[in-house]
Amino acid sequence: MSVHKEVKRVTTHILQKMKADGEKISMLTAYDYSMARIFDDAGMDVILVGDSASNVMAGHETTLPITLDQMIYHASSVVRAIKRSFVVVDLPFGSYQGNSKEALSSAIRIMKETGAHGIKIEGGEEIIESVKRIISSGVPVMGHLGLTPQSIYKFGTYAVRATEEAEAQKLLQDAVLLQNAGCFAIVLEKIPAMLAKKVAETVHIPIIGIGAGRYVDGQVLVMHDMLGINKEFKPRFLRRYLNLYEEILNATQQYIADVKSHDFPNEKEQY
Repeated sequence: MSVHKEVKRVTTHILQKMKADGEKISMLTAYDYSMARIFDDAGMDVILVGDSASNVMAGHETTLPITLDQMIYHASSVVRAIKRSFVVVDLPFGSYQGNSKEALSSAIRIMKETGAHGIKIEGGEEIIESVKRIISSGVPVMGHLGLTPQSIYKFGTYAVRATEEAEAQKLLQDAVLLQNAGCFAIVLEKIPAMLAKKVAETVHIPIIGIGAGRYVDGQVLVMHDMLGINKEFKPRFLRRYLNLYEEILNATQQYIADVKSHDFPNEKEQY
């Protein structure tokens, strides 16, 4: 029987079993109580409280401006909605780089103040000491390799990563490093599908892809992209399941028209 259907609460153990059984892992971002409740009711395996909130919730150009306090606010809202899903929270830019003690302090704040089940951190060898220190404290850690948005000014572009042999080899080595440090899963973002396949076959922990092809253990998308709330973002890897921008726009315009024409509220809609 599918783990997806029988499990009452998703854990790191369940995610590992899903990889072992060949069952794909579903993952979406969420940033507030109402949407998280819908995703949880739908049976989502993992909900990521992403630092992409900086873009889709606050309107910043990059993920860099969002603070630890803001991430805690969003994560707390999400966790209050959850009965089943495993909730992972991004450590934001500046809360872990170059200082493993600060990284541990940031992770502990998230776990204590939100009730989340784990954290996600971008990078490989460069941040491995932070990863080890956080995991040694008992906090589950999800890695993130490939296109790492917090390093966008270093990359200078959102183009596909690890297309050259040297970068591809480093990514594979970093994945093994993260696994050996104790990470329970890794997100691979915007890398060639066959490289992602090699990573998924090399390590024994779940590999979740976003723009990393079909040969990994699961998929994640940003909810605003998947639901068509964000109409500008159109990468090849995105499949839109709704066009909420147009539906919400039309509903709002209809509401305005009904108010202006004295149609709303009508006799049945008043006391």
